[in-house]
This record gives sequence, structure tokens and C-alpha cells, in this order.
Amino acid sequence: MTTIRSTLLFVLFPFALALPWARAQSARNGNPVFIDASAPSTFPEPSSYHGGSSASPSGQTIGVNSMYLTLNGKPWLPVMGEFHFTRVPEDEWDEEILKMKAAGVSIVSTYVFWIHHEEIEGQFDWSGNRDLRRFVELCSRHGMKVLVRIGPWDHGEARNGGLPDWILKKGPTRENDPVFMDYVAKLYGQIGQQLQGLLWKDGGPVIGIQLENEFAGRGPKQGDEYLLALKNLAMRSGLDVPLYTITGWDNAVIPQGEVLPVFGGYPDAPWDDARGQLPPSEVYVFRFHSHISGNMGMLGGQPSPRSSEADAPGTPFMTAEMGGGVQDTYHRRPVIEPDDVAAMMPVMLGSGVNLYGTYMFQGGENPDGKRTTLQESHATGYPNDVPVKSYDFQAPLGEFGQERESFRKLKVLDYFLDDFGSELAVMSPHPPRAQPKDPSDFSVIRAAVRSEGKRGFLFVNNYVRGYPVPARSATQFEIHLPGQTLTIPDRPITIPSGSYFLWPFNLNLGPALLQYSTAQLFTKLDRGAQPTWVFEEIPGIAAEFVFSNADSLSVAGTRAEIRRTGGKVIVTRIPAAFGTTLILRSGNGQTVSIMLLTQHEAENAWRVNLDGQPHLLETEQEYFADSDHIVLRSEGTPNTAFSIYPALDRPLRAAQSSPTPTHGPNESTYHLSVPEQHIDLHFDPTRRAAPVPAVRLSPPLSWEPNGVAMAPPDSEFDKAAQWNIAIPKDFLTGVSDVFLEVEYAGDVARLSSHGRLLDDDFYNGKPWGIGLRRFADPIRQGSLDLSILPLREDAPIYLDERFRPNFGGEAQIDELKSLRLVPEYQFVIPIESDDRARNLHAH
Repeated sequence: MTTIRSTLLFVLFPFALALPWARAQSARNGNPVFIDASAPSTFPEPSSYHGGSSASPSGQTIGVNSMYLTLNGKPWLPVMGEFHFTRVPEDEWDEEILKMKAAGVSIVSTYVFWIHHEEIEGQFDWSGNRDLRRFVELCSRHGMKVLVRIGPWDHGEARNGGLPDWILKKGPTRENDPVFMDYVAKLYGQIGQQLQGLLWKDGGPVIGIQLENEFAGRGPKQGDEYLLALKNLAMRSGLDVPLYTITGWDNAVIPQGEVLPVFGGYPDAPWDDARGQLPPSEVYVFRFHSHISGNMGMLGGQPSPRSSEADAPGTPFMTAEMGGGVQDTYHRRPVIEPDDVAAMMPVMLGSGVNLYGTYMFQGGENPDGKRTTLQESHATGYPNDVPVKSYDFQAPLGEFGQERESFRKLKVLDYFLDDFGSELAVMSPHPPRAQPKDPSDFSVIRAAVRSEGKRGFLFVNNYVRGYPVPARSATQFEIHLPGQTLTIPDRPITIPSGSYFLWPFNLNLGPALLQYSTAQLFTKLDRGAQPTWVFEEIPGIAAEFVFSNADSLSVAGTRAEIRRTGGKVIVTRIPAAFGTTLILRSGNGQTVSIMLLTQHEAENAWRVNLDGQPHLLETEQEYFADSDHIVLRSEGTPNTAFSIYPALDRPLRAAQSSPTPTHGPNESTYHLSVPEQHIDLHFDPTRRAAPVPAVRLSPPLSWEPNGVAMAPPDSEFDKAAQWNIAIPKDFLTGVSDVFLEVEYAGDVARLSSHGRLLDDDFYNGKPWGIGLRRFADPIRQGSLDLSILPLREDAPIYLDERFRPNFGGEAQIDELKSLRLVPEYQFVIPIESDDRARNLHAH
């Protein structure tokens, strides 16, 4: 027995010695994700698409090939954001356009809702908040291009999809019927007059027209016949533009060569009849096989075929409706988190998207109708009830212009596209060897590469709305390129749950080639001899920069760890801090700076031109800028702080104070304050809630056999609890706005003045914020009324379990938890281009 033991020990001893080495080697090699991008680069071919006039009077051109758009003959990957001008007061358009521009949006898309302009037959209204021409002129003033979605049917959760009530009585709609098309001709003629001189061919900003929306009609007078008739009618109405688009989901009809299909996807589906959490959405899975969204392919109750005319080659993969949030319906009220919105963007870019459009980017409210309310409802034959007034959409810019966290998160990726989109546009997508079987498959990490030759970007998504995605331990990416295999990173890492990002590889920085970084490329400040490349550190992943061909490269950075091996320079332990830079200098003296920001700093950093030079301004406050001033806004506190990189070489002087900057390595930080305002708020209960009847269900449909919960009629609001609210008439003194924050539990809340509905909210568990500047006149004329209709415990609606109220054994709930006023303070920083010292004014 002893001999046997000795023999076994002798035999196993080498293996025992080898085990630690094997484990170490396994840890070093990790679990590689293989992505084959070694195929020769794909080159664009002429597109089959035939658009309108592509040249402006100054010689600028917009073109289309099989892969991407072009601007002045160069690849172009723009960012588009939806803003419905009729849903925002005209005196707010200017600053809301500037906010979108600040976030990196370059194209504003907008619906023209027919019912908003000709609610009464023959009486067109293009005045005030309905002034399309003025809205487009403001976009032009701020350098924004425009895509106008002219219908005649728009949807957009508008009454009848935007069709006036009276047109429904004339006969068939949405087909090449002579009576219907005669009225459409009048509408298009009016739009043509509004946009006269504002089209691209005239030197204006309007580069595109969307025809119809979500159109799948096939049959006599429908299909291509109808859509081509609309296009011809638009052109005869003077709407001659480079780009004619049409939505490509829901089994869409797409006349080949005549229109450009655009696609989309949403983080939730509030039109769905489910009363629970939806399965994992496909918007968080890379689309390598179809451009069509799964959840939007079910809008009409039938899934879109995966092999459809929408996926036909010959036009770029473009989107118009990547959800910036969702509109709550009465029966389904999801709460959209910032990451739900932002995580879709790397997925779509990695899938090959070459136009990223967010719907909505700017929330709003439905205008008052002359004869009816103007929202989608079951009463008008639609499968959803939405709020009468609010079209907040949980968008990056809220109903009252609030800059939400999603606004900042999208900004980081928008800036990337603004600076590097022309490079990304020419790159082809490549899938990994192992892909999820379906959106609910979390067994493999989700990744993609877009590359041209050896250069490209790695896209990773480890986030799915509403579901815990596992962290990916011991992960590396093995990318096979023409003549090169690149392993990123050098040693295996853990990809945290909830991460999503893009990493560059073989990126030419000037003095050196960045072989790869494990930090996300954010933006670039071109400042002559020493540009600054700005990166964002991904939380939970140590930033690593690897430079190749670096024998003569000098690298210097405070506290960074720099090592040379095999002709490469590897930089780790880089401090992530605004203003702290890594300096690269080649043997011939060419120099660049690299700045690594934390995620929080990147989201708070904004590009601004001062002295004709680009700077980064970092602030916690809301931000936007015009050509001659910067605006910062602070909610609830009369203080603001901001840092500027590189530091200004002149002092700043303020009207109320003279801020002394705190200097960092390359930046300066300023603090400002204004007098604090104390605004009285009085509210008293005027009516207790009464028991409300059971929620009614809509009539069954072929794809909703059980029906869905319907919003209560106006007559039920006499059972709502009610409070009278008194606010001083001078409430806007010393502030830019005041928000009424309502924290409550109930079913539907309404704010009214003298019987007129000002705003409303379907309870979803989140506080309801109302910007009161918009309602200054009703407040000065008298008090406000807040009504909360009770929510029944048995109401067949979907609420996120995190926000479902505690009924405490009661049959219904109508609880006003808190009501407070939050002042918004504004600071205006003039931008002066002359040699005089700058003045800094705060208001």
C-alpha cells in the first residue's frame, strides 16, 4: 500500500506542480470572444434611391450610397432628434433647439399634424405654436438641419393619427382615392408655402421629407401606388428635397428606389396588452440579420417578416425612432431609466446604423383643440388611451424642457458621432462567433465590431432593461483583422453587469497609433498644434491605453503607470479627472493630449467655443449655449459651479460677484451665486375622493382578445380628491422657472385653472414635475386646482412593481404625499470675441 501511494505521488507530482501554472495561464488567456473582421473592406455602391435636388446654392451637397449618407461628398453619420413644435410653446422653441444642439443633435425631425393645422375644414392655422415656418427658421438660425414628417397620417399618439375628424367623414383615407388626395394636395400645398425658401436647394435647412408613417396597406389604391402618389404630390407642392423617408417596420410598404426606409425600437411597448413585465427586449441585441425591430414589428398585431422589402440592399441602415423614452398609456405605465435609453445606442451603431434618430428627444404637451381634445384614445378608434395634455414621453428633454440624465448619457455618444461619425460610417459590422439565440439568452456577451481594414471600434452591451445580466468574468475580445489578430485587453477582465460601451482600436492619434483602449472615445478638441483626445472611463473597468509603433514615442502623465514592451507602450493607472492629461510626443515633436474622464464627468462635460477655440465646460447644472452666451440652470439651489478646460487666460468678472477661479493642472473652476428666492405655497383640500367604479376594458381586438384598461371619462373626475393651490403672482421674480413637484399615489392627476385643463399625468410611481412659467397667466389670474382620481387596487393596469403603491387593505388610494415648489435659477455667461476682458452676468 505504501508503495502504491509513493508511485501515485510520483506520477501525480508533476501534474500538481502544473496546476497553478495552468490556472494562471487560463486566467491570462481568459474566455476570448472571437470576432472575425478579416474580410476585405466593403465599399459603397451607388444607391438605387432617387431623391430630389441634392445641391444647395452654395454648392453643398447631400448624397446617398448603399452604405451611408454623404455631406459634400464625405461620409456623414448624423444624429437626429424628434421635436414636435406644436406641442411646445413658441417662446420656448429657441432654447429647446439650443439644448438639442448642445447634446450633439444636428437634425431636428418634426411631425406636421394635420389636425393641429386644419381642425376645422378649410381653416388652416399656422400661427403661434403652430407656426411651422418660424420653427424651421429658428432651426436654421442655430445651424440645425430639419426633416419634416408631413403625413398625412402621422400617429405620434395624436387624435386619429393626426387626421382631422372631418376628413374621416369624406370617404376612404390613406389610399389613392381622388377625394382624399385632393384634400392631401391642399395640405401639402400649405406646407410647401410654409417652407418656401427654406429647403436645402434654396439654402435652407430642410433636407428631408417623411411620407406617411407605419404604412402597411396593400391592395387597390394602396401599396406603392399610394406612396408614390404622395411623393409626386409633395414634389408638385414644392417640397423638393434630397431625402424622402418612410418608416420601415410593421410589414411596411417601401417603394424601392423612391424612398429611404428608416427604422427604430423602444425600451418598452406601452401599446402591448401585457399586464406584467415584458420579456427582454430585442433593442439590446445587435441586429445582424434584419433592420426591423421585433417590438415595433407587432404594432398591427402581426409580426413583420424577417425577410422583407424593408431589408432590401441598396440603402443605408438608418433609424428615426429609437426610443428616447415612451409615452405612458392608461393600461401600461413603464418607468424608463436613463440606461434603458442610452444602452440602445451602442447596440444600434454596432449593428451598422448610419443615422441615429431619437423619438422623442423633446417632450411636450398636446395643444388645446378648437372642438375636441387632440390625444389618441379608444374613443377615436385607437387601441390606447394617453393623457389628454401631457406628451412628456420621459424624453431626454422633458415636457417642460428639463434636461434629464438620459440627455447627458446620449450626449456622450452624440459627441462621439459628431467627431468620429465620418470614420464610423464607412465601417462594416461584424458579428462575434457566439451570439445570443434570442433576446432572453444571457449565456454569451453581446458584442460587435465595425471596421475598415485594420481600424475600427468594438461595441459591447451587457445591459438589458429590467433584467439582471451576469457580469462577464475573464473576458477578452479576439478580433481577426486583415493581417492582424488583436486581443483586447492584454489580460482578461470582468465586464460588469449593466455595462455598455465602445472601444477604439488601431486609431491614429498623430504621434502614435492607439492599438486599443479600454476607455470609451468621447470627443476631440482640435486646438492647433496640440489637440486633446477625450475618453470616458467605464465604471468597473480599469482604463488601459496601448500604443504601437512607439519606439520614438514619449509619454508623460501624472501618476500614470507607463511601461514599454515589444515595441508597445502600455499606459495604466491613469487618473480619471477633468483637466488632467497624458501627453504624447513623437520624435519629430508632434504632440497630443489625452484626457480621461469619469463617467460622471463625461456626462457633465460640454463643448463650447471661447475665443474661437474649443473648450470643455464641466458642470452639474443644466447647460446650453448660443453663439454669444452660455446658460447654466440650477434647480433648487441659487449656486452654480463650472470648470473650463483649457483654462482661460483672462479673468471673469460678474455683475453681482467677482468669482476667483480655483486653478487645476490645466483648468479653472468658478463658483457663482444669486439671491435665494423663497416662494410661498398654500394648498388646501377642497374635496375628498369618492369611491370610483371598476376600470372598464376596451372592446376586444384580433390581437387584444381581452381588451385593455380604458381611461376614465371626464364625468368620473367629480369623484377625485381636490386641492386648491395658491402661488404668488410674482413667483418668477429672480428665477427662470418654478417647478411644482407633486408626489402622489393615485390613478390620474390633473392640474386645472378655472375649469381649463393645464396638464395631466398617469400615475407611474415617479413624482410629477410641472414647469409653472408656462402657466404664468392662469396663476396671475387666480388659483390652481389639483385633482387626484383614486386608483383601484384591482385596476387591470401595468405598474412597475417598484412603484406599486401600498393600498393598506383599502380598495382604492388617493394620497398626496408632498407638494413643493422648486425654483430654477439661471446664470448667463456672455461669450465675447474681442480683446476686452469678459464680463460674467448672472440673472
